[in-house]
Amino acid sequence: MSKQDNLIQINANIKEACKKSGRSEAEVNLVAVTKTIDVAGMKELYDLGIRDFGENRVDVFLEKYEAFQDFSDIRWHFIGSLQTRKVKQIIDKVDFIHSLDRVSLAEEIEKRAIKPVRCFLQLNVSGEESKHGFTKESALAFLKQADFKQIEIVGLMTMAPITENEDDLHEIFHTLKEAGAEIASLQLNQVTASELSMGMTNDYSIAIEEGATYIRVGRALVND
Repeated sequence: MSKQDNLIQINANIKEACKKSGRSEAEVNLVAVTKTIDVAGMKELYDLGIRDFGENRVDVFLEKYEAFQDFSDIRWHFIGSLQTRKVKQIIDKVDFIHSLDRVSLAEEIEKRAIKPVRCFLQLNVSGEESKHGFTKESALAFLKQADFKQIEIVGLMTMAPITENEDDLHEIFHTLKEAGAEIASLQLNQVTASELSMGMTNDYSIAIEEGATYIRVGRALVND
């Protein structure tokens, strides 16, 4: 299938998931994960209407950012684990950081940022040791004592385990939604926490049913 056919199918799945959960499709933002898509492929997606692109490696992000400097309407999402020492390389170029997963990273972003930076706080909802992120309890403790000047916590992000068990996926995504609502209700400085970044190729329909506002899809865009 072509990228156009794949995008048509993804949009149909988004529409169906929104219909099933009584949501508006306008609430869901598709972030094209481009770690396996080259510049030419990204330009195809741009021509098909994609404006949100997500990268997970700093060096690759910088190359692609350079290639698209004339495309001012692109929104760049950094979605991978971000080393503290590399923050300064991307901080003035990204629109969203989806992987704020530790206090030391927040401190470095605050130190390096020259303009407000929209961040998703990463929660490890599944409890897997292989995954980064705060627990809900440590996130609450951190946010209550934080004094953000440049960071805006626009929402929460999580990565679900690879599983065929849809009940488990519903539970994980629902847990993140509840955590987001709890954090938003505190009305903390620079913490709106109204967005949810969750759902990838294997599970984005379930994530949408549970309230995802940003889904991160890569493989489904390029599958033949």
